[in-house]
Amino acid sequence: MKPFLFVTDLDNTLVGDDPALKTLNQHLAKHRQEYGTKIVYATGRSLYLYRLLAKAKLLLSPDALITSVGTEMYFDSNKEVCDPEWEKILSQGWNREEIVSIASKFEDLQFQPDSEQNPFKISYYLAQSVSEKVINKLRTALYDRGYQVKLIYSGGQDLDLLPPNGDKGLAVQFLRDRWNIAACDTVTCGDSGNDVALFIGEEKGIIVGNAKPELSQWYRENKHESLYFAKAACAGGILEGLKYFNFV
Repeated sequence: MKPFLFVTDLDNTLVGDDPALKTLNQHLAKHRQEYGTKIVYATGRSLYLYRLLAKAKLLLSPDALITSVGTEMYFDSNKEVCDPEWEKILSQGWNREEIVSIASKFEDLQFQPDSEQNPFKISYYLAQSVSEKVINKLRTALYDRGYQVKLIYSGGQDLDLLPPNGDKGLAVQFLRDRWNIAACDTVTCGDSGNDVALFIGEEKGIIVGNAKPELSQWYRENKHESLYFAKAACAGGILEGLKYFNFV
């Protein structure tokens, strides 16, 4: 056994099966104490919504917290201070006001609540029936104005606009570099479209058995020996994958 970097999405990935979560937490807490394993949560939730979930589900305290689909990073989830180095990286090629102005021309986009917005994330509701058409046209409109914005659609309703350097996967790479942890000693876990960025690097990846259709389809098109599609759901699927990759 040796230390590894454990990165997981929260809703319907780590959280969703309380008995399995309790068992997984016991394994992770023991591994961190004995070997120095790092625990990171990478969630689409805001810091505020993360705190509500952490309290309700008694989550282990993370070594780092990636919120808002990779656009915020905290090394102390009890404080409101985002990591300034990560913010500097996100600011490259990003002009929030102008990007919002371009997106405002699309009537099918409905602004999400203020709690789901931040300086480096613009979030809309978008009906699945028109999502492909709208996303393609929006991407072209942004590109024509010089913006290589990331458009991440998940859950059949959520569209997030992110900086070119901002997503969950790039945030994990940032942490690996900071902590000097190799990709082969890193495992990422997710269930939906906004987790795809966690699975396109060289890290080991666990897709839980209850994955949403968009991630299941992506897996079928991108099967690789470093990816494991679990049979069990949520935390049970994560533990299944950790055993498959011999992390625990």
